[in-house]
Amino acid sequence: MKENKFKDILKSLRQERKLGQIELAQKIGYGKSVVSAWERGEAAPTMFALIALADFFGVTIDFLVGREI
Repeated sequence: MKENKFKDILKSLRQERKLGQIELAQKIGYGKSVVSAWERGEAAPTMFALIALADFFGVTIDFLVGREI
């Protein structure tokens, strides 16, 4: 990714669902500190995490990472 759109997209999806970081972390099986680091752009999710997020939110991985085709 040239710019980190993922952090903004993740935060937006989470807020649209009215979820806190702790709630999202629990629902996808990760820690709150991991979700927080993703949203701050300090860490990148693994492929497994991207799959979990895409499945949870009902979007594609391309959408999550801001990839425009």
